Amino acid sequence: MAAVQSEVAGSVWKVLVSVGQQVGPEDELVILESMKMEIPVQAGAAGVVDEILVAEQDAVAEGQVLVRLRP
Repeated sequence: MAAVQSEVAGSVWKVLVSVGQQVGPEDELVILESMKMEIPVQAGAAGVVDEILVAEQDAVAEGQVLVRLRP
């Protein structure tokens, strides 16, 4: 199982996927907001969304797991 992590501290602006959805390696899963900038978080590998660990408006830390993917 692959863990998709936040590269910055900020807040979740939008969750773009749902559990069970098939995604590709460059698909955007979540958009974070940090310092008034929108930062897309990509899957990094193809898979199926197994778990979404954040919701819109949640504060996130750098390195925090946002989404888990299964092959």
